[in-house]
Amino acid sequence: MNIAAYAKPAGSTSAGREAFAVLPIIILILAQMGATGDNGALSLATSALTHELGATTSDIQLANMVYPLVGGAFMIAGGLAGTIVGWKKTFRLGTLLCAAGEVALAFAPNMMVFIWVGRVLVGFGASFMIPSVLGLIPLLYRGANRAVAFGCIGAASGLSAVLPLILGVVMETAGMHVTFLVLGAYFAAVFLFSLSLPKNNQADEKLKFDVVGVVLAASGLFLFLIGISGISSWGLISPLKTCPFTIFGISPALPLAACGLVVLGVLVHVEKHVEQKNGISLLPSSFLTTPQVRAGLVANALTFFFMGAQSILMSPYLQLVAGWTPIDVGTISIVTGVPTFALALGIPKFMPHAHPRRVIQVGYVAMALALGIMAAAVTRDGCSRAGVYLGAFMAGVGAGTVSSHASNIVALALPEREASQSGGIQTTMRNVGQAVGVALLGAILLFGISNSVHTQAAADPTISPEVSREVSALSIDLGSDREFESQIAGIKMTDAERRALVRDQADARFESVRIAYAVGAAIVLLGLATTPAIKTVEKTKESAA
Repeated sequence: MNIAAYAKPAGSTSAGREAFAVLPIIILILAQMGATGDNGALSLATSALTHELGATTSDIQLANMVYPLVGGAFMIAGGLAGTIVGWKKTFRLGTLLCAAGEVALAFAPNMMVFIWVGRVLVGFGASFMIPSVLGLIPLLYRGANRAVAFGCIGAASGLSAVLPLILGVVMETAGMHVTFLVLGAYFAAVFLFSLSLPKNNQADEKLKFDVVGVVLAASGLFLFLIGISGISSWGLISPLKTCPFTIFGISPALPLAACGLVVLGVLVHVEKHVEQKNGISLLPSSFLTTPQVRAGLVANALTFFFMGAQSILMSPYLQLVAGWTPIDVGTISIVTGVPTFALALGIPKFMPHAHPRRVIQVGYVAMALALGIMAAAVTRDGCSRAGVYLGAFMAGVGAGTVSSHASNIVALALPEREASQSGGIQTTMRNVGQAVGVALLGAILLFGISNSVHTQAAADPTISPEVSREVSALSIDLGSDREFESQIAGIKMTDAERRALVRDQADARFESVRIAYAVGAAIVLLGLATTPAIKTVEKTKESAA
């Protein structure tokens, strides 16, 4: 059968069911895989960043945060830009920015450049590329084909599981710098492939770009996310030594997050008037007033919250504590990726009449169960390999199940133009979810370890008050017993005190990781409260016309 026939966009057939356009979805899948692969490469580079660039756990947390921070701040703007100038243009711009960002990561001389140049460029590129992926689907596909296309994009996260394994081999043999150069070449190739995307029926409307909305959204999201991300390194209330400044004597983390929420509240009020005046706005009212859209946005956020939990809890623990290599961690991505791919693509394809509400409910329970299994797999000095693989498999089951319908239920509840524009708000929610997952669970992990060690050292009769006071001034990173011994090597103490501190640190590490997993599972289960709003399973002929 001629593949070219499948490269036609929706609406190209004159009768019967439309042929599914294969070539466009392959290009969009490659873009989605690249974005997921970039995050995977960062997880694999934990050890390399620590040893080559002197990264701390807080640095690695910030590097994980900056991508969703920048992406989350500008994703909605990317969605509006695609609506006005065309999705193919913003798609190509995004791939080029991502390629430039990967090159910057490869040649970064220190963590400052790595985070604030490389990661910022990749995040900014994703803010154009990923909304364009979701924006093109409603224009290229209709009906059942659209559900399958959205399922394919969800499956891309599973298919991208191949990339960490490949990148792990590259990192083991050629190093971190070559690995990021390979990713740069990958995004450049996606740009070249995008030149073959077919024409679509995007309306040629003379619309105004909502500058005020973009400024408010970007500043509000940035303040909120930078505040949340700063909790672990600045302090929740009392400022830590690494806090750059204070606000009325307290850590700026919560005040900045609160200011961000206030700005976002102003954005909602302003956008109502912009929409009435211009006919289009950065944040159409239907995004907030339609219950099913809200439920779909929560599903997008929780899926990536779950992925953020894995990136800050699983990968660093396996490499820094259990001693797994990048290739070992890469094999986990395969175990997660296979069920993610199979379910995200298979549910809409082979179970077209399954109600999205039930599907997403099952996915939430599976994700919470996965986090519970991962918590049970943690041991004092490592992990149960069987438990890690079982948890990783269940993670794929949960993520794939939710991804199969998360984007489509948003599109089903909106008019055509807003369904296409919703790619920006959907990807913003994904980035916000991932950022909150990394920041919140990372803070629970790091605060838990430090506070527990400080408390136990003060209560332990074998540790002198002088040693306890010096230990209380340390901010203790996630790491192995040997790394902790290196951290306290400058403190004068007896061998008995050293052994007691190492034991206390191992206990604190063990308990804090398990508590962080439990909190993550509880937050995922809260998503069940939004699922009764999922009612629309297909558009009427009038709304689809």
